[in-house]
Amino acid sequence: MSEMERESMEFDVVIVGAGPAGLAASIRLKQLDPELSIVVLEKGGEVGAHILSGAVVDPIGIDRLLPDWREDPDHPFKTPVTDDQFLVLGPAGSIRLPNFLMPPLMNNHGNYAVSLGNVCRWLAGHAEALGVEIYPGFAAAEVLYNDEGAVIGVATGDMGVERDGSHGPNYQPGMALLGKYVLIGEGVRGSLAKQLIARFGLDEDREPQKFGIGLKELWEVKPENHKPGLVQHSFGWPLDMKTGGGSFLYHLENNQVAVGFVVHLNYKNPFLSPFQEFQRFKTHPAIRDTFEGGKRLSYGARAITEGGWQSVPKLVFPGGALIGCSAGFVNVPRIKGSHNAVLSGMLAAEHVVEALGAGRTNDTLEGYEAAWRSSDIGKDLKKVRNVKPLWSRFGTLLGVGIGGLDMWLNSLFGVSPFGTMKHGKTDAASLEPAAKHAPIDYPKPDGVLTFDRLSSVFLSNTNHEEEQPVHLQVKDMELQKTSEYGVFAGPSSRYCPAGVYEWVDADGNALTDGSDVADARFVINAQNCVHCKTCDIKDPNQNINWVPPQGGEGPVYTGM
Repeated sequence: MSEMERESMEFDVVIVGAGPAGLAASIRLKQLDPELSIVVLEKGGEVGAHILSGAVVDPIGIDRLLPDWREDPDHPFKTPVTDDQFLVLGPAGSIRLPNFLMPPLMNNHGNYAVSLGNVCRWLAGHAEALGVEIYPGFAAAEVLYNDEGAVIGVATGDMGVERDGSHGPNYQPGMALLGKYVLIGEGVRGSLAKQLIARFGLDEDREPQKFGIGLKELWEVKPENHKPGLVQHSFGWPLDMKTGGGSFLYHLENNQVAVGFVVHLNYKNPFLSPFQEFQRFKTHPAIRDTFEGGKRLSYGARAITEGGWQSVPKLVFPGGALIGCSAGFVNVPRIKGSHNAVLSGMLAAEHVVEALGAGRTNDTLEGYEAAWRSSDIGKDLKKVRNVKPLWSRFGTLLGVGIGGLDMWLNSLFGVSPFGTMKHGKTDAASLEPAAKHAPIDYPKPDGVLTFDRLSSVFLSNTNHEEEQPVHLQVKDMELQKTSEYGVFAGPSSRYCPAGVYEWVDADGNALTDGSDVADARFVINAQNCVHCKTCDIKDPNQNINWVPPQGGEGPVYTGM
């Protein structure tokens, strides 16, 4: 649409994403200048609907944002960590690592096991009380620029567009939201952040961003199996020693246990299925007893940034900045990012207020870029910068051991014998042709402890209007057939945690081995998509582009 056809609203600051970073930024802006007009756009139908994380939260960010939060009876941090366990799993047994061997930064005492979605709902209440406008159900679909090329706002997506691109009977054009500065806090692999990084070359002289996929279930367990405040992490089985990843079990309040599994997306075997590995993990003798007699309440999946210190892009561009997971502030060994998200939102907000106070608009917030590496965010990430590349280079046992030593040296002396290591290949380029690997025979789900993907997606409350344009865009369908299927045996049908992608023959029978390329047909069940972004990351040809569907669609996570 032309700008003349689009209604517009003007604000001092436009924030994309009602996650911890975006909400913290909005609150800090209002704390510093109550007169500022601020809008937060959220593509989920409600705040928290698309938020998925472990989560064990380090309260450093919340302490600075809302110092008196403990006096709020409605705060969500009900379960302090009381027991911290680290396990190495083998096929039939486990070894618990002594806590004294773990680097100090791995200690979770003083942290809280919590639903990050509930944290965001709580933060949204604080933001609205300060006068922040929050628009859930509005997906930011386009970046708007002025004649000089600076970002001046975003446009929400049109509603009521038919699958063929025509305007349906309920068509409503998107709206332009204009701001003096725009903060992008979409989360991992956001569609606007991806465009901005490419347009302004924000990743030049940086290592490639690395990712994992995190899968999570929320269970209600029997009272005798519930240990409030227990935090348990593991690595090893069912993954082989060359494939990075691990698990978590977090015992929350009300007999609830969050169980999750992370697979690093630089894995090589195209036959690997992160979802199936997660289901296998729950059958381990050290894990399964927790869930005996329990009930699975919810399921979800989300990509995680893992590149860390050396992969963080330049954060600023003319007219705005990246914050939170859009910037890649996750601390991989700690499996934490929300504390850095809050701190980054606050830091960006402080530089926005400084710029506005000086009469500046739509320019580059160089002070934010200059400040983050010396801030607590940078100090947090620098200490662990070599853990991921060491794990990738040396495998799980040796790599984790050397990584632990490196964290000790960084914690005690602030130095590393490795300097700052490189990541090398992107996760897409890490995948190897199917001819180099054997298929993996995964057990069938029992429907009690282990489940299939479609029943899992049902628990995510995912919904998309089927007649809208498919939001998973394949750039070259012939390349998808000859390469993604013909060379790599269709890994999309396995890496997707929601059963979105299928390769079938002319009769609709599933194809899994790269045969019958001429007759293979790529089926996209876009209505199943939980917005994890794994396809956008892992497709070996970078041939799939994730864009937002209509606002308000996707999963509706509860308690996640």
